[in-house]
Amino acid sequence: MSAHTASVRWRRRPEERFLDGRYSRAHEWAFDGGARVPASSSPQVVRLPFSDPAGVDPEEALVASLSSCHMLFVLDFAKQAGFVVETYDDDAEGAIEKGPDGRQWMARVTLRPRIVFSGDKRPRRADLEALHHKAHEACYIANSVKSELRIEGSAEGLAED
Repeated sequence: MSAHTASVRWRRRPEERFLDGRYSRAHEWAFDGGARVPASSSPQVVRLPFSDPAGVDPEEALVASLSSCHMLFVLDFAKQAGFVVETYDDDAEGAIEKGPDGRQWMARVTLRPRIVFSGDKRPRRADLEALHHKAHEACYIANSVKSELRIEGSAEGLAED
């Protein structure tokens, strides 16, 4: 098996009193490959100026992780099937709702991939659906969450049925 790490760093600024709740939630994520990402609580959760809308919030990161994992498997399975993918774009969205126990949770994530295929061998609609299904089943991140994951995609360059 493999291990995946991330370092999360937050520091209180000298002028922040902390106990009054008036401190910045901005922080940094650092990854083993050297990438550093500004992060923060969502401005929908913690009001400005105590959150930083330019930072990635945990909710966005979860949605992006699901979308990215799904895309990487779609690309690999398309390659294995002999389908050439020119572009893959996804405007994914997560919905936070109150659960039966009253706690908020990411109840649903909707992926909206737009894929453009080219080449001599083109997938049919059923092939595309099978690619998405196989990718969803294989995605480590999707297998790790209890949220509903919807795929409402579109594609160009499909073969005629």
